Order: sequence, then C-alpha cells, then structure tokens
Amino acid sequence: MGDDSEWMKLPIDQKCEHKLWKARLNGYEEALKLFQKIDDEKSPEWSKYLGLIKKFVTDSNAVAQLKGLEAALAYVENAHVAGKTTGEVASGVVNKVFNQPKARAKELGLDICLMYIEIEKGEAIQEELLKGLDNKNPKIIVACIETLRKALSEFGSKIISLKPIIKVLPKLFESREKAVRDEAKLLAVEIYRWIRDALKPPLQNINSVQLKELEEEWFKVSSAAPKQTRFLRSQQELKAKFEQQQGLGGDADGGGDDEEEAVPQVDAYELLEAVEILSKLPKDFYEKIEAKKWQERKEALEAVELLVKNPKLESGDYADLVKVLKKVVGKDTNVMLVALAAKCLAGLATGLRKKFGQYAGHVVPTILEKFKEKKPQVVQALQEAIDAIFLTTTLQNISEDILAVMDNKNPTIKQQTSLFIARSFRHCTPSTLPKSLLKPFCAALLKHINDSAPEVRDAGFEALGTALKVAGEKAVNPFLADVDKLKLDRIKECAEKVELVYGKKTGAAEKKEGKPIAGKTTALPGPGGDKETKDAATKPGPLKKASAVKVRDCLTVSCIVNLVLICLQIEVCEEKAAAVLPASCIQQLDSGNWKERLACMEEFQKAVELMERSEMPCQALVRMLAKKPGWKETNFQVMQMKLHVVALIAQKGNFSKTSAQVVLDGLVDKVGDVKCGSNAKEAMTAIAEACQLPWTAEQVVAMAFSQKNPKNQSETLNWLSNAIKEFGFSGLNVKAFISNVKTALAATNPAVRTSAITLLGVMYLYVGPSLRMFFEDEKPALLSQIDAEFEKMQGQTAPAPTRGISRHSVGGGDDGEEEEQEEVGNDVVDLLPRTDISDKITAELVSKIGDKNWKIRKEGLDEVTSIINEAKFIEPNIGELPAALKGRLNDSNKILVQQTLSILQQLATAMGPNIKQYVKNLGIPVITVLGDSKNNVRAAALATVNAWAEQTGMKEWLEGEDLSEELKKENPFLRQELLGWLAEKLPALRSVPSDLLLCVPHLYSCLEDRNGDVRKKAQDALPFFMMHLGFEKMAKATGKLKPTSKDQVLAMLEKAKANMPAKPAPPAKASSRVVGGAAPAKFQPASAFADDLGSNTMESKPDPKKAKAGGLSSKTKGVQGKKVLSKPNLKEDDDKSGPIFIIVPNGKEQRMKEEKALKVLKWNFTTPRDEYIEQLKTQMSTCVAKWLQDEMFHADFQHHNKALAVMIEHLESEKDGVISCLDLILKWLTLRFFDTNTSVLMKTLEYLKLLFNLLSQEEYHLTENEAASFIPYLILKVGEPKDVIRKDVRAILNRMCLIYPASKMFPFIMEGTKSKNSKQRAECLEELGCLVESYGMNVCQPTPGKALKEMATHIGDRDNAVRNAALNTIVTVYNVHGDQVFKLIGNLSEKDMSMLEERIKRSAKRPSAAPVRQAEEKPQRTQNISTNASMMRKGQAEDMSSKLNQNRNMGSHSETTHTVPREFQLDLDEIENDNGTVRCEMPALVQHKLDDIFEPVLIPEPKIRAVSPHFDDMHSNTASTINFVISQVASGDINTSIQALTQIDEVLKQEDKAEAMSGHIDQFLIATFMQLRLIYNTHMADEKLDKDEIVRLYSCIIGSMITLFQIESLAREASTGVLKDLMHGLITLMLDSRVEDLEEGEQVIRSVNLLVVKVLEKSDQTNILSALLVLLQDSLLATASSPKFSELVMKCLWRMVRLLPETINSINLDRILLDIHIFMKVFPKEKLKQCKSEFPIRTLKTLLHTLCKLKGPKILDHLTMIDNKNESELEAHLCRVMKHSMDQTGKADKDTEKGASRIEEKASKAKVNDILAEIFKKIGSKENTKEGLAELYEYKKKYSDADIEPFLKNSSQFFQSYVERGLRLIETEREGKGRIATSTGISPQMEGTCVPVSTHTVSSSIGNTNGEEVGPSVYLERLKILRQRCGLDNAKQEDRPPLTSLLSKPTLPTVASSTDMLHSKLSQLRESREQYQHLDLDSNQTHSSGIGTTLASPSSAAANIDDLKKRLERIKSSRK
Repeated sequence: MGDDSEWMKLPIDQKCEHKLWKARLNGYEEALKLFQKIDDEKSPEWSKYLGLIKKFVTDSNAVAQLKGLEAALAYVENAHVAGKTTGEVASGVVNKVFNQPKARAKELGLDICLMYIEIEKGEAIQEELLKGLDNKNPKIIVACIETLRKALSEFGSKIISLKPIIKVLPKLFESREKAVRDEAKLLAVEIYRWIRDALKPPLQNINSVQLKELEEEWFKVSSAAPKQTRFLRSQQELKAKFEQQQGLGGDADGGGDDEEEAVPQVDAYELLEAVEILSKLPKDFYEKIEAKKWQERKEALEAVELLVKNPKLESGDYADLVKVLKKVVGKDTNVMLVALAAKCLAGLATGLRKKFGQYAGHVVPTILEKFKEKKPQVVQALQEAIDAIFLTTTLQNISEDILAVMDNKNPTIKQQTSLFIARSFRHCTPSTLPKSLLKPFCAALLKHINDSAPEVRDAGFEALGTALKVAGEKAVNPFLADVDKLKLDRIKECAEKVELVYGKKTGAAEKKEGKPIAGKTTALPGPGGDKETKDAATKPGPLKKASAVKVRDCLTVSCIVNLVLICLQIEVCEEKAAAVLPASCIQQLDSGNWKERLACMEEFQKAVELMERSEMPCQALVRMLAKKPGWKETNFQVMQMKLHVVALIAQKGNFSKTSAQVVLDGLVDKVGDVKCGSNAKEAMTAIAEACQLPWTAEQVVAMAFSQKNPKNQSETLNWLSNAIKEFGFSGLNVKAFISNVKTALAATNPAVRTSAITLLGVMYLYVGPSLRMFFEDEKPALLSQIDAEFEKMQGQTAPAPTRGISRHSVGGGDDGEEEEQEEVGNDVVDLLPRTDISDKITAELVSKIGDKNWKIRKEGLDEVTSIINEAKFIEPNIGELPAALKGRLNDSNKILVQQTLSILQQLATAMGPNIKQYVKNLGIPVITVLGDSKNNVRAAALATVNAWAEQTGMKEWLEGEDLSEELKKENPFLRQELLGWLAEKLPALRSVPSDLLLCVPHLYSCLEDRNGDVRKKAQDALPFFMMHLGFEKMAKATGKLKPTSKDQVLAMLEKAKANMPAKPAPPAKASSRVVGGAAPAKFQPASAFADDLGSNTMESKPDPKKAKAGGLSSKTKGVQGKKVLSKPNLKEDDDKSGPIFIIVPNGKEQRMKEEKALKVLKWNFTTPRDEYIEQLKTQMSTCVAKWLQDEMFHADFQHHNKALAVMIEHLESEKDGVISCLDLILKWLTLRFFDTNTSVLMKTLEYLKLLFNLLSQEEYHLTENEAASFIPYLILKVGEPKDVIRKDVRAILNRMCLIYPASKMFPFIMEGTKSKNSKQRAECLEELGCLVESYGMNVCQPTPGKALKEMATHIGDRDNAVRNAALNTIVTVYNVHGDQVFKLIGNLSEKDMSMLEERIKRSAKRPSAAPVRQAEEKPQRTQNISTNASMMRKGQAEDMSSKLNQNRNMGSHSETTHTVPREFQLDLDEIENDNGTVRCEMPALVQHKLDDIFEPVLIPEPKIRAVSPHFDDMHSNTASTINFVISQVASGDINTSIQALTQIDEVLKQEDKAEAMSGHIDQFLIATFMQLRLIYNTHMADEKLDKDEIVRLYSCIIGSMITLFQIESLAREASTGVLKDLMHGLITLMLDSRVEDLEEGEQVIRSVNLLVVKVLEKSDQTNILSALLVLLQDSLLATASSPKFSELVMKCLWRMVRLLPETINSINLDRILLDIHIFMKVFPKEKLKQCKSEFPIRTLKTLLHTLCKLKGPKILDHLTMIDNKNESELEAHLCRVMKHSMDQTGKADKDTEKGASRIEEKASKAKVNDILAEIFKKIGSKENTKEGLAELYEYKKKYSDADIEPFLKNSSQFFQSYVERGLRLIETEREGKGRIATSTGISPQMEGTCVPVSTHTVSSSIGNTNGEEVGPSVYLERLKILRQRCGLDNAKQEDRPPLTSLLSKPTLPTVASSTDMLHSKLSQLRESREQYQHLDLDSNQTHSSGIGTTLASPSSAAANIDDLKKRLERIKSSRK
C-alpha cells in the first residue's frame, strides 16, 4: 500500500495522468466532483485540464474510462474553454469509446458529442462523426450514425448540416452490415422528418427494395413539422419560449414561426451532387445536330435530353450547346425536334439554375418567336422551356426581348407572350416588379386587351390582372388611366383569381385595414376613392400616412378615369353656382358696367374664400367665370381679379382636369399680358398643383404653340421653367417638351428662343448632359448658346421641389416617388433614337472576327467599331456579336484584345443600361482579361469593366458564382486587379447579393498569397466585404481554413472590423432622387439625411432596387453627371453635413512609413505629373469627404476656389482633422502653386496664413516629411512677378518659423537662391538676412562659413536686385557678428569685396534705428510681464512676427533685436522676454530682507510650528469664541459677516495668535464659501442692495483668505472636499459677469486670481490636486457647466503640474492616482476625445506624463488604492509613457532639462577625450573661443579630476596662458557677479519660469500632435538663441553663462531636498556666523528659483522668505 499513499498525495491533475489505473480512477472521481463544484465557468482552474480531457476519454482501462467519460462530460458542460478540446476529444470518442462493449460508455460518448454541439461546436463534431463513417469497425459506424440521428432529432436541421450527411447515405445503404443499413434507414427517416420530399432525389439510385421500405416508413412519418427540442447556448431565448409552450401544453400556433423557417429551408437542389455532362456528349454531337437527316438530329437531341435529366448540372461553358439548341428551336422544320430541343433547354435551365442566366437573353426571343407553332405538344414544350429559363434570370434582363415580340402580328405569339408574362409576374414581388418595368409592360398589354383576337385579349387581361395582384393597385392604376370601366372590372376579376408563388395578402385583411379610412370616402361618387384608400391602408407603414391621404387624393384615380368624361351642362353649372354664390353676383357677371363687374368679382372672391372644400362646385364656378365676357374681359382690374379667383378655386377646391380645361385656354391667352400676366401665371401654378404639373404643362405648352402670339409663347416657357423648379421634374413628358422646345428654338422672335434656352437650362439640371444629344443637329450658333446655358448650370443642383409634394407624396407611398425619379433619367435615355444594328451583324462579319488570319480578324473588329460609331445609340439586339467578341478577348494578338475591349466600352455607351443582359457572357470574360500579364491590356480591361458597371450597376456582376470563380484562379494580376476593383465599388453599394459570400474563401486565400500586392489588395478589400456581409459571417467562413491561417485571418478580420466603414445610409426620400455618384454617403452619419426632411412623415425604407434607385450605383449614363432629380438640394446639404476631414488613426504615420519605404512616390518634382496627382487623390480618399475631394481635383479652377473656401470655413471647427491630414493638405496646396490662375493662388495663400496661425496656436511642429514636400514649392512662389503674392509668401515664411525651426528652414531658402528666377534669388537672400537678424548666426546651416560663402557668390550676380539683396544680407550678418564675417566669407573678387566694404561703411552710419526701437519696446514689455501666461505667449508670437516684418520692411541692419519667437513649446517665453532690463528691479529689497532674516537666528524663539499634543487644552477657552465668530461669517447680514471676517483677519495677522485658528480651518472655509454662494445667489440679485457693500464684503472675504493661505501650516489643514467647494466658489466668482460690471469688479477679480494662486501653492498638495481632479470631473459631467469653468479648473491643474517637481515628495501619490483612475473610468480616452475642447485630454496626459517623469518606474507601485485596475486605462497609459520615456533616444533632452550644460549632454554620448578635443577645437577657432572657454570651465567644475594637460602641452605657451587666464576670468565672474545675479536679480516672473523649464518640456512633447518625436535639436536651438542673446556668442565683452543654465540648474533639488541641504549643513551652522550668511545665500538661491511662483508682485518673494524664516527656526529648535 506504500504506493497508494504516494499517489494519494498528488494533486488531482497529476493523478489523472498517473501510470496506475487506480490513481487515474481516483483522479477522475475527484475531477468530476471538482467540475461540478466550480461555479464560475471562466475559472482559471478549467485551463489546467485542457490537455488532459482527451486522456479522460481514451483511458486504456475500461473502468477508469467510464469515470473519465463522466468527468469529461461535466467538463464540456461547465468549462468556457471546453470548445478548444473539441477535435481531439471527439476523435477520441469515435475511435476509442464507440467500439467499447459497454453500453454505458457509448451512451456517455454520445452525450459528450451532443454537449459539444450545444456549446456551438456542431461543425467540428459532425466532421469527426462523418470521418467515423469511413472506419472499418461497424460498431463505430453504427454509433456515429446513431449520434448523428440523435443530434438531428434534438437540434434540428438548422444546426446539423444535412448536405454532407445525405451525400454519404447511399454508401451506408450499400454496407454489408445489416446493423449499419438499419441504422442508416432510421437516419433517413429522421432526415425525412425535417426536409420531406427534398430527400427523395438524392436517394433515387439506392436498391429498389430498400427504397420501397424507406417510402413505407416515410409514409408513416407524422405530417406535423418537427421542432428543435435542445438548444445551443446562444439560443437560450428560444429555449425559454419552447419550455413555456410545453408548459401550456404545446400551443398549436406556437410552432408557426419555426415551421415556416424550418420547412422551406432545405432545397433538394442544394443536396444534390452536380453532374458534369459536357464531356459526356457524343463525340459527333455537333456534326449530327447539323445533319440533313432528321433522324440523326433526333439522335443527337435524345442524347442531350438524357444527360440534362440530371437534376443538378455542373457549371461550365454551355454556350455552344445552347447555340445549337437555339438553332434547332428557331430554324428546324421538324416540329418534333423543336419540342425535343425545347425540352433540352428546359432541362439545362433547371439543372444549371442561375448559371444558365447568361444564355437566357439569346434563347428567349427565339422561343417567343416560335410560339407561332400551333401543335399543342410543341407549345407545351416551349412553355416549359421558357418558364424554366425565366427562373434563371430576372424579368428586367429579358424585358427588352419580350417587349419586342409584343407587337408581332401573329396572334398566337401575342397570346403566348402575354400568358408567359402573366406566369412570370406570379414569381415577382412588388420590389422585383418596379414601376420602371410595369410601365412598358402595361403599355404593351393595353394594346393586347384591345386586340381583335379574343384569345389575345384574354391573355392580356390575365397578365394585367396578375400585375395588379402583385404590385398593388396604386402602382398599376396610373398606367390604366385610359381603360374603360368594363375592361377595368375584367382586369380586377382576373386579379382575384390569381394565385401568387410567394403567397398573397388575404382580402379580409385588406378590408379590415381599409375600414377606418373607407369611412371617410363614403360621400364620394365612383369606386375610385375606396380603392385608393384601401391600398394606402394595406401598405405596410404607419397608419398615420394612410389617414393623411386627403379626401381629394382619394379621388385622384377616379378623376383620371372618370372626370374627364363628366363635363357638366351649363344649366347644371348655373344651378350649382347659384346655390353657393349671392344672387347679385351672378346677375352682374355680364353687366355692361366694369365697376359692377369688379364689385361682382369681389363678392365672388369672398364667397370662394369662405367655402368649404367639399362644398365647392369647382367646375360650376369656373364655368360661371368663363361666361361672357369670360376671358375676353377688357378691363384689366376685373381680369386680374378673375384670374386671382381661378387660382383660389384651384387651391381651395377639388379641382378636376375638366375644370382646368375650361380655364386654361383663357389663362394661356393672358400669360403674355403686361398687367395680367403674373395673375395668369399664379392661376396656372395653382392648377398645376391641383392637377399635377405633367398634365398641366402639356396642355399649356400645346395651347401656347397653337397660337401665334410670341409673347404668350415666351412667357409660357418662362412659367414652365419656374414651375419645374417648384414642382420637380417627376412624371414630365420629356419627349413632348423637346419637340415643343425645338419649335421654339426655330421661332423668329428672339424672346421665344431665349425662353426656350432658359427652359433647356432648367431641364439640364434634372436630365443631365444627355439632353444635348437631342439638339446636336441645331445650327452651330444656336448650339453654342445652348452649351453656354448648360455650362452655367454645371455644378449646380436642382432645387428641392417646394410644391406638389404635400398632396401627392403623402398619398404616394414609399416606392412610388422613388421610381418616378429614376424614370426621368431612364426616360431620357429611352427617348434617344436607338438604331437596330442586328441586320449589320452578318454571319460573314462574325466569321471574319473569328478568322485564323489576325489581319482579317482586325478588319472584322474595325467594321464593328464603325457600325457602332455610325449608329451612336443602338438597340440591345446585336445578334451573334457577343459570342464573336468573347472569342477575341483571349486572342493571342494583344492588340486585338485591346481593340475588342475598346469596342466593348463603346458598346456600353451605345447600348446604355440595356447592356445588363450581356454581363454574364461578355462582362465576366472581360474580368478574366484583368489577369493579363501586360499592364496596358489590364488597364484597358479595367476601364471597360468600369464603363459597363456604370451602365449596369453592380448587382449583375455580383450575382452568381462567376466572380468567385474568377477570384479562385491563382493569377496574381487578376486577383489584385479584381480585388482593387471590388474595394472601389463595394463601399458605394447599399446592399449586395448574398453570392458575395462565395468570394470570401478566395479572398482569404488572397490574404495569404505569395504575391505581396495581392495580399495588400486583399487587406484593402477586407473591410468593404465585412461592411456588407458582417463580421460574424466572415468569421464563420474561416472555419474551413488551416489553424495557422485561421488565426492570421481572424486577426486581420479584427483589424478590419475597426476600420470598417458604415454602410451608405439608405437614402431617405430626399436622397433617393439623386442619380449619380452619391458615394460620399460612405462617410456620412446616417442621421444626416433625416436633418432636412423637416415635417415630411414619409418613412425611409431601404429600397429593394438598390442598384438603381438613388445615386449609389451610378446608373443611367445619361444622368450620371447630374446629381439630381426632383429633390436635389437635399443631396447637397446631406452630403456636406459631415466633417470634411475624417480622422484616420495613425493615418499620417502610415503614409510617412510608406513614403520612407518607397512604396509610394516621394513628393518631389519640377512639375506635377499625373501619377503624383492620382497618388494624392487615392491617399485623400480615406480621409477627405468625397464631395470636397471632387471639388479639389476638378478640372475647373472655380471648383478649387470653392474647395479652399470650404476649407477656410472648416479650419477652426476641425482642427484635429486638419492636423491629421496636414501632409495631404500641404501637398494639395503645392499643386495649386503650379496653377496659372491668380485667384486660386491668392486664395491658397490666404488659407495658408490662417492655417499656420492655427498650427502655431496649437503648438504644432511640422514634421520633416511635411516640410520637405511643401517648403520648396512655397519658395518657388517667392519669385512671383506680382508684388502682392510675393508679400504674402514672405508673410507665410515668417509664420512658418513658429512651427518649424528656423535653422531647418535655412537650407530650403538657401536652395531657393540657386533658382534661375532672379526675383526668387533676391527674395530668398533677403529672407536669409531676416532669419540671421532675428535668430543669430546659429540658423546658418550647415555651418555659418559655408552659408556665407554661398551668399557671397551672389554679390557678383548679373541682376542688380540680387546683388543688393546679397550685400544687405551679409551686412546684416556683419552687424550681428562683427569682423569675423570677412574670415567666414573667404576670398572674394576685388570688385565684390570693395562693394561689400562700401556697403558696410554706409550701414555703419545709421546705427540709431535699433536702439530707438528697443526703447519703444521696453514699456510694452514690462507691461506684458503682468499679464497671464497665455496672453504672454500669444503676444510673444505676434510680437515676433511683427518684428520680423519690421526687419524686412525697414531694411535696416541694426543689431539683433532681443526678442526671439516662440517656435517651440518649451515655456521659455518669460526668459526670452527678459532683456536684462528687469534685473535690477528688486535686489535692494531682497538684500534688505536677508538681513532681517538673520536677526532671530541669534535669539532662538520657540515657534508653535509643529502643533504640540497639548495644543487643544491651551486653546479650549478660545475655541468656542472662534466657533462663534466663524458662524457669523456665513450670516445673511452683510455687516455682521464683515465684522466677523475682520476679527478673524486680525487673529490671522498676529503670528502668536494665528495658531489658535488651527483645527477651525475647514469650518472657516465652509462659512466663507457659503457666504460667497449667498452673495452670488441672493445679494447680487437684490437690486435694493448697494453694490459697494457687496464689493466690501468680497474684499473682506478675499483679504482674510489670502492672509490665511499665507500661513502654510494653517493652509495645509484644508481638506479635499472643502478645497473642492472653495475652488468651485472662487472660479464661479471669477466667471460672474455681474461682478465685472461693478465699479471695482476688476479689482475683485484680480484679487480672486491672486487668492487662487495662493490656495494652489499653500494648501496640502495632495488635497488640492485631488480636489481639482474631482472638480474637473464634475464640471465636465455637468451639462449646465460652462466650458470656461472647466478651462479655468484645467489651468489650475496645469499650475499644479508646474509645481510638481518641488512638491512631488510631499504628495500622497496613491490617492492622486486613485482620483485619476476614477476620472479615467468616468471619462475613458474615447469619451474625452469627443469633448469639444481637446484640453481635458491634454491636461490629463500632461499630469500623468509629469508624474511618470518625476517618479520613474516607481510610479507603478503607487496603484495600491485602486481595487480593479482594469476599470480604467490608467495603468496601461502609465506603462506606455514609461516605455516611451525608456525608449526615447533623446536622453540628452532630460539632461538639458535638469540644467546640465551642453557638455553634460555630450558627455553622455562620447568619450571624455573626444569631448575635450571638441572643446579645444572651439577655443582654437576665432569665432567660438568664448563659448569653448565657458564649456571647458563647466567641464572642469564637473569633472574636477579630469586631466587637460595632454591637450595643453602640444600648444604654444601663449595659447596655454590664454586658456588659464580665460578660465580665471570666468571663475571670478561666476563667483562674484554670477552668484549675486542669481540670488538677487531674479524677478518674480523669472522664478515662475524656472519650474516650467523642465515641466513644460513634458507637455510640449505630448502636445506635439504629429507622429514625429520632438528631438533634442529643437530645444538645443532655443538654448543657442538664448545663449547668443545673453551674450555668449556675441562679439561683446560680456561673458556670462546662458540664462537657462543659471535658471534651470536649481530646479533639480525639490523642496524636500533643499531642506535636507539645510540639515546637512547644521554642523557648519555651529561654527560661525559667516558660514550662516554663506549658507543662506545658497538656500535662498535654491528657493528663489525652485519654489517659483508666477505672481506679478513682490509679495511672493516675501512669502518665500517668511517660509524660509520658519524653516530656519525649526532647524534651530531641533538643534537645541
């Protein structure tokens, strides 16, 4: 038993793997208990067993295996990771469990398999079970079949895929084992339960006895639909529903839904194996079928008939077979063979289904023509064939062919065609039978119902009835307007009998829904009203819409049908009119006195105004108006009145077309009248609104042109132009208009011609460029006028219709209008006269094209080209041409391939949308050509495919398997071109056919293609596939990939999911009008559409005819260029509502990488070539709104101006977008520099100025990439001849220095001096002078010497301006650098040198300019100092630019101005502002104070600094008093409060009493901010109160608080909550505009400012930081809070950040990080980015960055207070920042920050010797001597043991003594003057800047929004400038170290370390008073620079000193 005890101790998982079976058994038992016990399915415990479960089920010991199976089952059921084990465990179960003799083992195995299916692993299990069926052991096979049967029975056919099972069934029935056969039978019965008869065809070939048995079993199967009884984990809702039903006893209706889903789900066709028949055709088939003997032909056909009986055929090239069968059907004389061939065609169509669609167009016309045969069996065979063929294509595709046959003279053909249409319609739905199809069919069928042959009429009625049933009355009725009632009834009768394939609406439902509305129409005569409303009600959609159908709309249809017929008699009219008009009115109508007639008209008008719509007899009234004198009225006033009344009647009544016909003639007659014309037009417009514009317009135009009066004609056309704009274009008869316009254009009167041309312009807005085709035969002069009008309209969009909407669209329903819109475009294309060229495509031509000799083939193709060119527009019937052209697409001669492609392009244009029918057999072969190895052939093929897709839309291309078959071919060219094409087309589609899914497996293989381009294209296309198919489907499709591939592809899918664009929004009604290019919808928020819909209540259903409606696929060539149809301006607004720049994460970085890797062209050219423009266009497409991009790359310069205007407009609002696309914007602007148009250039420069202003405000640095691709081109423009442009360019260069270092600009400008353009050379030289003057010699690159030599070469230039500029520039350098210039320039020719010397002499005579200017600037600067930092920054930048400009404009060569621009983000502004002028403001004061400080040192007094334990006892008596006084502070009475505050103030001011307040601080602060609230809410609003009182109260509160916050020990007692409220109160007060209005309000706000600063500095730093964070969070959350408030809170936080370097050690970091964590939890980064301002996110980053910088990696130890770190991104962010700072190469950066000099920076990089060599080199060079000495001094000081002897001993004695003397000089200067300068001369501003020197570096590197890191060079540059300004580089005798090094050095010690320093020197304190003073100097030096406050008053220094006193006292007391 010893062994036992050993394994007993092992953990469970080890027991399960033990070699002893008992140990394993025990392990399995314990594992089972454990698995049942673990509650959390995601427990880590599960993962331990992942690798073991397979061993559980395959255990070799039967007993252990049983227990193992139980444990495995529990594992699969409960563990979330169980899915990972599926494959191995299932295979183990099949091979090692199903063969066990024990039934229990099999049962458990089966349960495990089912459990895996339940956890969504059905596919894997099924795969393993199917593999098991191939096992040799029959036991295993039986068990696998049983498991499959059980799974199907429980989970149903949706989850268990039946196709693979049915595939293996026949094989199982052939098994020798009876058990297998029996089990297979049971499985077959189970499958039959689910799919019924669909199972019969696949099992037809099994043994007949078995089949018979099976059929008997099937017969017994219950007819009730089976239900799923076990559910997947994801189907828990279904499960609940099922259980509920079971509970109710199986509700009979319950299964309804399931039944509908389950039964039609399996299509028998899908379960069949496809059979390949082409190879099985008899070898001599094609000879036999052409044989003369009919018996031979019959044999050939019978062979085919036999083959096509296979229910599913494999796809292949059936073109030849179809061709011969078609020939037999069309031309064979033996009718028996015709029937046989028809059967073969039917078999092919049935077997191939959609794959036969490509041949349908060829066969349908032949079959229809053949219906002339009378023999019933032939007719029946033809009917079967054409019905089968119809199912393989769409009605749209064969509509042309059908319509062509409809006019045939043979009645049988007409009858059979109508019957075929009726049968086809039954397969349609309202969406597949749109108005555009109904219109031509109804028109043709209407002829049939009037045919003389009764059988034709009957067939016509049946077809129309079917259409009515399918599409609904509303859609069909408009086409039945002229049908008389009898025929209409007959059509309806037929409609009722029709049985639809896709189910039908029940009449009962219609009636039921129709009832409430039908009630309204009872008063109306005729059936029309009832019919219309019922239809409105049955349409899905809100009832609101139906009820909105106005009563008169109910009449619409009946009006059209009946009202024209009802023309009332005049007597009836008089009767009706008398009933509603006053008697006097009727009598005076024809009075002879015009005044009476006028009075009568006035009464008439009043009566009409008061009438109700339903009571108004419109026809009677207008008939009365037309009574004599009627429209011949001579008095214009009466006439005006009369016309006005007509308009009123039309608006207010139910105005019919009959009434309109009464008045229109008269109106047209008056339309040209000067006085009455406008009234006539008003009346016509009202009638158009009542009777619809199309009808009214047709009448009016016809009447106008039947007259001779040209004035009437021109005015009618003018009215029409306006009416079209108001009503939109829908429904207008373009053809009729065009003929009238042509008449007008031929008129002799110029006014008529002008009006006609204006009307054409308006029509052009709606119809597009195709309109011009109708007028090409006009005279050239006229044509040029028309073109000019069209040009004016280009780029405009048609306005939205404002009239005619309310009545028609509300009743018009959803599809109606959308269709109409589209019709306009189609109509126009349809109206084009098309030529039938089929007779020209002769057999001879076809054989030429197929000839063996390539020259003859070429001749044939040339002929085709000329045929198409002559015809221009052609009918879709082109005979045998498609097959012939298809053959040429794979011609061995590439020239012919290209020619064929260009013919196909021509065909697309010539045939228009009708080319659709050839997509499958001509379009797809063109795609194959995309795989050609020749680039130009591929390009031609792509152009052809695009030309076709433009006409056809994408649906035809994506349907079926053709595209996926192409993608399957492993041709890298084909793959990359095809994927590129799809990536371009898919984003614009609103929906795609489901067949797109077939391409996905091939897309995945492309992702792993060997060819990099293919992989890239596949990755690009991935998001667009996902956009249509969804992530789930795409992820599911990875199931069949290898595991390694699967992981890679899934990772790519995840990535693509993030970049997936939104689907283009389904166009709301508005945008559905738009035809042509609405691609930008890709980027539009879907809601954008809704914005403009206003009150329109139409729902926006996505339209089923997506490929056509809306502009999303640019349909109809004719309309393609125009955006419109009848609601156009919405398109404009919608499109343009989104952002113009889309922020693509890391887009810019990606582009830079690509350019570096040379994947794209480098932006470098002398003139921009097309490939650069195309590349830029492509790069922009992802991040610039489509509509803007169209403007930007338009050929017309006006569009560029428009684009620039838009960009200027969006500049402020889209800062982030502009910055993220900045590289592309700058590149595009460089292209504009090459434009010749001045207005564009001016606009570009205007934009650039604004852009660079914005960038400098945003503190942005240009990246190298951006600069290199922009600056050289900008410099080209500096040489423009126009002054104004040159000036602008110089201004822009000046601004650029603020965002790009001047030293880097220098080489670019230097390059510009080499230009051939002398103006450019001169300007560049001047610019160089200005740079040197402003920034010193350091800007000269690569070295001052080289730069000056280069400049000096221009002194001898042949152009005078260039010579002068060169001289002036060098003089400028001379003024900065002195005589050294000559040495740097080197040798010059005598002539040049004399010119230079002369110029220098002259300039020396004018030195006064600079000092004067300095004097002017001094007051301004001192004033600047007191403004706050942000103002100062701004001022600084402006100051600088103006300075540069002054330099330029004055051309003076003064000494360097002492201001330097703030190009970078370091907060060195104040330093730079300091000219040494302020240095001597304070020394005396500070010195004086210093003496005071030392007095107490000798007489130590105990201070109550650290509160003693007995403190409370001492003060207990005063405590109650203080409490009382504090309570009075919050008093409502102002005087009481002021008294209390004064008392407290007194206490606080006396040092010995102040401590008494300890413990009461929170209480006091609460009272004060309560008082502040009281003032804010009550006192300020009280008008009776004297405002001076309030100011007094404010000053008391603020005063006492300032006093309080000067006492640090008390200030630190304020708690977080109180500080938060206090800060809230103070900031609210600062923002209170009412305070500003007070007399002394400004003073109050200034004091509050001061107080806030005190609070920030003196409070406990942890508490105040915490309070500010909470306050910021609250203010951002509060919707009511003003953004200004948050901004001020953030400013406070920035202030805190600046103080962090000294305060960091006194802060409780854990608490601060907890607060930041909470903040980030509430505001994740994404949410912060959505804030209007970017400040919050920058503030947070800066704070974290600073903390990381100060604490280093230790910061991560301070996250202890956070419970769940995953709730926010804090930890991740900190890690990122840490990593970043570790990776940063610019470690030198940090050294600089810490105040080390430049030597230190170098020391970190190079060896000591190198550094010293460098330094001595400097000392040796004349220009850098001083700098070198200074560095040597610093170096010696730092490395005191460094040996510099070796360097000195090689040099001369003179040099050695020079170096020693120099070092001594520096030492005395530093020790004496240097120390005093630092300790005394620093103004408060300076103190303020000290800290930011380091801290701001952090924020600056964060603030830099582009991807490039800001390198050390940036800061070094500033440092150089500062050094130079402080005199280090100048030729003046002033050697002091750069200010930065003095200032930044002390920032290293924090507050704590300065105290440590004091402690460490305690021993020295004891020794002598002298040392005291010395120490104090040091400590004060530390403080004055380290504790820095930015207050503009000496008090801050005083405060520091108070602090110091206390510290010293503490030291003394501790010493005692």
